[in-house]
Amino acid sequence: MPARHRIRSEREQLELFRALPGDLAPRDAQDLMAYPFFSLAKTHRTTPIDYRMNDIAIRVEAVPEHGMATIWDADVLIWAASQIVQARDSGLRTSRLMAATPYEILRFIGRGTSARDYHRLKAAFDRLQSTTVATSLRQASERRMHRFSWINEWTEHADAHGNTAGIDLIVPDWFYRAVLDDALVLTIDRAYFALTGGLERWLYRLVRKHAGKQRAGWRFDFRHLYTKSASLSPFKRFAFELRDIARRQPLPGYRLGVDRASGGRELLAFVSDTSLSTRACGQALEALVPSGTAGHVPSGTAPSCYQEPEAALSPSTSNASEPPNLDSNEESNSSVVGGAVDRGKPGREER
Repeated sequence: MPARHRIRSEREQLELFRALPGDLAPRDAQDLMAYPFFSLAKTHRTTPIDYRMNDIAIRVEAVPEHGMATIWDADVLIWAASQIVQARDSGLRTSRLMAATPYEILRFIGRGTSARDYHRLKAAFDRLQSTTVATSLRQASERRMHRFSWINEWTEHADAHGNTAGIDLIVPDWFYRAVLDDALVLTIDRAYFALTGGLERWLYRLVRKHAGKQRAGWRFDFRHLYTKSASLSPFKRFAFELRDIARRQPLPGYRLGVDRASGGRELLAFVSDTSLSTRACGQALEALVPSGTAGHVPSGTAPSCYQEPEAALSPSTSNASEPPNLDSNEESNSSVVGGAVDRGKPGREER
């Protein structure tokens, strides 16, 4: 009888990529910035995320032992994306099998390097490995689902004294392919890692994804943001926290404000700090004026001249006469989570 061929493990089929040294620019995958893939709470979450928008479906499930991967755990994926992009841009061979020391990862994501921090990092690996995602995002057919975990597997290596000397991990093909595509990766501010609130972190990533450096900024309806976040907090609590974030202005590189649309709906408006400080009077706007003016504002129109940063977007509420999310993209304005529907008008999105 012919000898049976041993099936090679996934690890044996991949070439090992060792983490690059140095202070790399942090990069984030746009899909992870735009859609609800992670728990925003530090508490143990096992309630699934079930998100549907047009032909896009996302289902995130956790096991009771570890709970769902959190937005803080996603820092490991930001580290991985940054390594892959830097290696590719340097002409080096990349791989889904990545090797690094816990110290290198912790330093990159702005954490401490104590024994407690090492323990928390390993707990993050467990949550990333045990959390499963099923999504139709970036699939050829809307009826085709791709199922994966954020880490396929991970291995800890110890030195002669039993101390952790290194970690190998395998990122999923779905994530790896997105990172290798320039259009699906954005550089983020390193100050992101200092944000302590889950909602702050999620909001920064969403703002960076949709507003980017567009000089006229962007707006979202509070209810729409609530839907996109997949938060388990009551809406009133969620809205209170949004107003508080607009008051404190913690997001690096962006200014936030709260407007009111007709009917009393609250809108969160955001614009980049550079837009507020560098725009010349009379320059045409490219997207949306945060005050509620719809459409493109002609060159020379007075409201387009933001000479005083505080006047452009203040934390206090103001009145807006137009509906929310004008000129925003279709992906972000027609979504269903748990039966809630929010629709808006299609438009542009910065890459």
